[in-house]
Amino acid sequence: MAATDGGAGVPEEQRTSGDQASAAGGAGAGDLVRADSGAVAVGGGSSAAEPGGPATRASDRERDAVVQRVQDAFAEGRLDDAEFDERSRAALTARTHADLDALLADLPAAPAAPGQARAIPGPGRFAVALKSSVRRAGRWRVPERYTTVVYKGGGWLDLRAAELSGPVTTFLAVAYKSRVTILVPPNVRVEMTGLGVTQDVHDEDPGYRLPADAPVIHVRGIAYKGTVEIATRPPERPALRG
Repeated sequence: MAATDGGAGVPEEQRTSGDQASAAGGAGAGDLVRADSGAVAVGGGSSAAEPGGPATRASDRERDAVVQRVQDAFAEGRLDDAEFDERSRAALTARTHADLDALLADLPAAPAAPGQARAIPGPGRFAVALKSSVRRAGRWRVPERYTTVVYKGGGWLDLRAAELSGPVTTFLAVAYKSRVTILVPPNVRVEMTGLGVTQDVHDEDPGYRLPADAPVIHVRGIAYKGTVEIATRPPERPALRG
């Protein structure tokens, strides 16, 4: 004879089984039922993403934003030439947000944009040097068309921390028995035409893909017994003799 609870007349096994089913049936959508194998979600609720899931991919716009912050840090003197070049290239080849975050980990956050940005004064559209030199570097605003003529001197146009006025910037560089160097950041597309114009051999295949809307720098060069060169890295300085 089956044992009962003493008053309800229901066998004890059936009552115990029914209580367990009722408790499970009354669990909410987000409740957990503890089983031997661990916690199991019941109902239609969604669970949190498991740790160690796939990392979020970075977009071209996000890569470009990090390159811009690296350029700002370089202009502020926080990075040297080698660090600027290394981080810019790493940003352009970054695959995930974590890759990009690592490049900015030791840099301060970008300042909040003011209501109206202050215009950076430009150097004009022409620069001529006769047995002297033309040098532009640091923060300077580059007009959409810029002409430099150097006669028996030197030219140094550093665009790595400069502000370009438009999506396409055209340089006309004339070097007579002179060398004119145009230093560009890695995130721009360079087009070259003319005579005596050369590009650093390391930049012919940079190893990364530029976005379709990357800024374009078009260089029209004319060199007579001289050269007009485009590079992303400054030339190595000769070692000092002891």
